[in-house]
Amino acid sequence: MESSILLNDTVIGVISLLVLLFQGTATLILLSRLLKGAIRRPPLKPQPANPEMLGKVSVVVPTLNEVERISPCLEGLGQQTYEVREIIVVDSHSQDGTQELVKNAGVKDPRFRLITDDPLPSGWVGRPWALHNGFLYSSPRSEWVLGIDADTQPQRGLVASLVKAAEEEGYDLVSLSPQFILKDAGEWWLQPALLMTLLYRFDSAGVRNQKPERVMANGQCFLSRRSVLAALDGYTCAAGSFCDDVTLAREAAKQGFKVGFLDGKNLIRVRMYEGIKETWKEWGRSLDLKDAASTPQVWGDVALLSLTQGLPLFLLVIFLSFWLVGYHFLSLELAIALNLLLVIIRFSLLFAVFPSYYKDKSLSVKSLLFWLSPLADPFAVLRIFLSSLQTPKQWRGRSYGNE
Repeated sequence: MESSILLNDTVIGVISLLVLLFQGTATLILLSRLLKGAIRRPPLKPQPANPEMLGKVSVVVPTLNEVERISPCLEGLGQQTYEVREIIVVDSHSQDGTQELVKNAGVKDPRFRLITDDPLPSGWVGRPWALHNGFLYSSPRSEWVLGIDADTQPQRGLVASLVKAAEEEGYDLVSLSPQFILKDAGEWWLQPALLMTLLYRFDSAGVRNQKPERVMANGQCFLSRRSVLAALDGYTCAAGSFCDDVTLAREAAKQGFKVGFLDGKNLIRVRMYEGIKETWKEWGRSLDLKDAASTPQVWGDVALLSLTQGLPLFLLVIFLSFWLVGYHFLSLELAIALNLLLVIIRFSLLFAVFPSYYKDKSLSVKSLLFWLSPLADPFAVLRIFLSSLQTPKQWRGRSYGNE
């Protein structure tokens, strides 16, 4: 009996020591990233254009069957002022009425132009191909090219504020984190957990001086100097990437261009996916960012997420159970303290990211599930793990075979 108790003590002691070693190291890495958020650039605010901005920006919007969600995007872009020279919508032969909506917008605002891209070449993903065509079609007199997704809702002053920030900071490429629009209860529970996987792996929006391999970007609102895109040969370096924004930004950073990722929740909103099922399937399979990272980096990030986001609540319950039944020794108590710290950090971060969600009073009851999103963390980390093992074969209505 005594030998059995001793064996249990030994096993639990070894497990808790291993947890302290690996999880403690991962926690230090996590804290080094989170603490940078205290000195990050504040969220951008809408700004009016000045005369020097006249015609500085060409906007490119890639579309494919977006009739159900493009109207707020077209309306928001139309509200931008004289800093926008042209708004080029590159449509990939939509069959749902998207082109008609764009043509109607062009009747009211001549800055809107509709083009259709050529058939998708081998090795290209649809989105970077459309953006590449838009860049080639855009006016050479525009100093900046701004990629905007069709599911976004640009706010007044977006473009002027973004250009001002880029010029003040000396950025060559800069993108924005948006304010998210969620509707279904399941989205409010799962989407914040998926978003948190980005915050745990990368610096917060507004943090300066990132290493090229850790640069973050968001193609929903992606501003680049025209000269930089010319130097990179447009989007060719991200041709086959399902995270073309991050791939392009990291390649630019490697070549010495200054890349920024700023908080744009006051400037642009986005309704990405409809419901928890689509959020899990569509967003979850691109969050691993494996097309923009090395294999060791991808799996190192999966390990960090598992140790600091996916497991702490589970380990806390297990270790507390051991302690309550009489296993009292230092390594176990330290493991309990470490996992309690990680759980506290996770719930505290809810207050930090809450402003990144659009508040609709009619959805107030459903949005309460946001505060329970840490319970979805194991599923979010599992989604990143599964995505890291797979290559998407379908994306936004296109099939990519086994490429």
